Amino acid sequence: MNSWIDIPQNSDFSIHNLPYGIFLRDEKPTPGVAIGDYIIDLNAAAKVGVFTDLEFDTSVFESDFLNDFIDCGKDAWTSLRHCLIKELTAQGNLFEFKEKVIVDRLSADMCMPVRIGDYTDFYSSIEHATNLGKLFRPDSEPLLPNWRHIPVGYHGRASSIIISGTPIKRPSGQSKAPTADTPSFGKSKRLDIELEMAFIIGKSTTLGDSININNAEDHIFGKVIFNDWSARDIQGWEYVPLGPFLGKSFASTISPWIVTMEALEPFRCESIPQEPTVLPYLQYEGQKNFNINLEVGITPEGDEETTISESNFKYMYWNMAQQLTHHTVNGCNVNVGDMMASGTISGRDQHSYGSMIEISKGGKEPMELKNGKTRTFLEDGDTITIRAYCEKDGVRVGFGECSGKILP
Repeated sequence: MNSWIDIPQNSDFSIHNLPYGIFLRDEKPTPGVAIGDYIIDLNAAAKVGVFTDLEFDTSVFESDFLNDFIDCGKDAWTSLRHCLIKELTAQGNLFEFKEKVIVDRLSADMCMPVRIGDYTDFYSSIEHATNLGKLFRPDSEPLLPNWRHIPVGYHGRASSIIISGTPIKRPSGQSKAPTADTPSFGKSKRLDIELEMAFIIGKSTTLGDSININNAEDHIFGKVIFNDWSARDIQGWEYVPLGPFLGKSFASTISPWIVTMEALEPFRCESIPQEPTVLPYLQYEGQKNFNINLEVGITPEGDEETTISESNFKYMYWNMAQQLTHHTVNGCNVNVGDMMASGTISGRDQHSYGSMIEISKGGKEPMELKNGKTRTFLEDGDTITIRAYCEKDGVRVGFGECSGKILP
């Protein structure tokens, strides 16, 4: 498809993508769609009549978040996407009013795209779970007995999910060194990243109802990059018996643009075979995973970036449909805007691991940066940038960047 908008070659935001986000215009959070180096202001487009033929209330674009639009349902998402593609490939109303409707993306300030009511983090990469199991339990089986039977997860803290570009203050808490008799309090010395992606709920359920595996994806609006920053020393002392708490809740960063399930459709791929066979409610048909390339870069303050990981979302053992089905099998309700993270995504070799604790073997093997210095965990002034994109048959659909800088 060719558009009258100039789209740079290899742009994440091709006409095949059209992701949704919230940006500031005249100091007001405004819904928009990214295309190349530009943003289509959806509220301005509605006001000049671009969406006259759409059969949903376009006043939802006056909102500060995308929740109201998402709540309009799948038919609304599809019709808007088709309308935008038509308007971008022919000189219609959008072209006529482009000066009012289209703004520069590169200079835009981005906001949280959705109002997140609840957040769940899964633990669904078998490579990551195995690697951590070997580090923490070297004398026993790396995977706990339940891991191959259920998508393990926990309820996290929605209030500390932040937009890309927001700096991260190094967290403080209790930790206990292996040789110490008692714990101590202080700033984390083993601050880490977790390379993840997250999906956003697009259709609510009622308390007591469950989502069937066959229609689970109907409840998913789209995906973002997710960096679940982790204080490993704090986490290691607190996580038994109830799991992550202060070592995780201080911050998680998301990319600003939500790539829809419709845009990801051409990039479906087979999942990893699950052994033993999962219980019937988790059994599915068809391709439920996605071939999404992932990259992690670390940039020390005033220096150049070093790529420390190249992974892929296709390595996930448990897919999104299974995660959501299991999440609601007990009758737990979900709401539009809820966010569910994948858990750290690790590949099969050290250069594709999704956390520094894995890459550095628990801090024992420092990784070398381009400037000749080394890292085992993050230092103050370091910026982490995660990128994600799909590419097939000349079509590119990307997520942009998810970044954050560590402050003292």
